[in-house]
Amino acid sequence: MEKTYNTIKSQVDLLNQGNVELAKNDIEVSKLLNREIERQHKTLSLVASCCTVSPSILYAMSSTLVNVTAEGKPGKRYHAGCEFVDEIEQLAIDRACEIFKAQYAGVQPHSASNANYQVLSAILNPGDTILGMSLDDGGHLTHGSKVTFSGSYYNAIGYHVNDQGIINYDEVDALAKKHKPKLIICGATAYSQVVDFKKFREIADSIDAILMADISHIAGLVITGRHPSPIDYAHITTTCTHKQLAGPRGGLILSGNDADNIVPGKNITFRKLLQKSIFPWMQGAPAVNNIAAKAVTFEYAKSKEFYDYIGKIREVADTMTNLLIEKGYNIIGNSTKNHTILVKLPESITGIIAEEALEECSIIINKNRVPGEQRSSTITSGLRIGTGGLAQRHFDKKGCSKIVDIISAILTNIKILDEKNYELKDEIRVKYKNEVSSLCDEYPIKNYCEKN
Repeated sequence: MEKTYNTIKSQVDLLNQGNVELAKNDIEVSKLLNREIERQHKTLSLVASCCTVSPSILYAMSSTLVNVTAEGKPGKRYHAGCEFVDEIEQLAIDRACEIFKAQYAGVQPHSASNANYQVLSAILNPGDTILGMSLDDGGHLTHGSKVTFSGSYYNAIGYHVNDQGIINYDEVDALAKKHKPKLIICGATAYSQVVDFKKFREIADSIDAILMADISHIAGLVITGRHPSPIDYAHITTTCTHKQLAGPRGGLILSGNDADNIVPGKNITFRKLLQKSIFPWMQGAPAVNNIAAKAVTFEYAKSKEFYDYIGKIREVADTMTNLLIEKGYNIIGNSTKNHTILVKLPESITGIIAEEALEECSIIINKNRVPGEQRSSTITSGLRIGTGGLAQRHFDKKGCSKIVDIISAILTNIKILDEKNYELKDEIRVKYKNEVSSLCDEYPIKNYCEKN
C-alpha cells in the first residue's frame, strides 16, 4: 500500500509529528529526553554556566531552519534559499547591537569559546604574546591556559588576584610593560568582583595592545546596567548567550567605538576582520536555528521581566554569600558583585567529593580551582556557585537559607576516604534528596510554568 503524508501546515504540526514519531521509532532516546526533563525539574542547579531557556527559545531552536545551509552573511550568502534566514540573522544582529549598545555584532559563533578562538586567530600570529587572567584566579581556558589552543599557539602570560580576591591591576600593568602582549584579555569564568574595563583599556593603550573583554558570565548585568560595560573600552567584546542571558548555547562577538577603526598592524577595520574571523576563516555554515533562538533571547533581554530576573540573580547571590559566610565557609573576596560565588572548601574536602556528594542529593554545583590552588583541575579545592537557576525559580531568603542548610549538612556528613573517594550514608542521601525535591516543588522553574 502506498504511504500517504499529511500536509504540514505549521511549525507546531511538525514538532507534534516529531514527538509522536520519536516515541514510536526510537523509544530509547524518547525516554531519555523525558527523564532529563524530570531531572531538571527535580534538581536544584547552582551551576554558574547555564540557565533554563524559555519555551519560545526552545521552539525556535527546534525550527526547520536547521535544514538550511547559509554560509556567508545576510545579503551575501554562498548558498541559495536564504531569503528568510537573512531576515532572521539581521534581526538578531540589530537586537544584539541594541541591547549591548554596540556598533558591530557577529551572531554566528557556535559558542563563546569559538568566538574567542575566532578573534585570537584573526588578530594574532602563532607565538604572539597574550596576557590573560590565570586559570587558578578565575580566568577561562580560552584566555591562555596551557592545555588549550590559546596557551599552546601563543605565548600566554597570566595575571592574578590579590589577597582580597580582586584583580591585581598593578601586576597587570607591570606584566604588560614587561612582556608587551599584542592582546590583553579581561573577563573571567570564576571571578565574583567588578572588572575595571577602563583601567584595562588604559593599560592596553599604554603598550599599543588590543583589548578583548569576555563577558560571558556578566552579560545580563552589563545589559541591565548592573555592571560597567566594556563595549566602548574593549576593542572587541565576546560573550555566550546561555549563561545570564538564558538563551541557546552559542557565542557572540561585539565591537563598539572601535568597530570601524583600523586593526593595528592590519589594513582592515575591526568590523571587517571580525566578520571574516567567523567565516570563512574559522567556521563554516552557521546553525541558523540557533541564530533564531538568539534573536528571541535578545528581544527578551529588552523586557522588564529580564531586568527583574537579573536583579533577582544579584539578590540571591548576596543572600547566599552571606548565609554561607554565617555557616563558616571561606568565600573568595568575602562577597560577590555578580552571580558567581567562589567557595574555598575546608582542607579535608576536595571539590570533586563535594560536587559528587551534593549531586547524589540532587544539588548540582561544579568543582572549581581557587587562588593558590595546589590540587589538579580534576580534584580542586573549591566550588563555584551560580545563582541564575535559583533566580529563575524565584528563590527568596527563606529558600536560600534552606538550601544552604542542606548543603552544609551534606558536606558535614561526608566520610572522607581520600581526595577522590568518600562515603555518604543512605539515610542521609535519601533525607536530603527528599528535602531538595520538596524545595523544587515549592520553587518550580518559572520558565516552564504558566504565568498567573
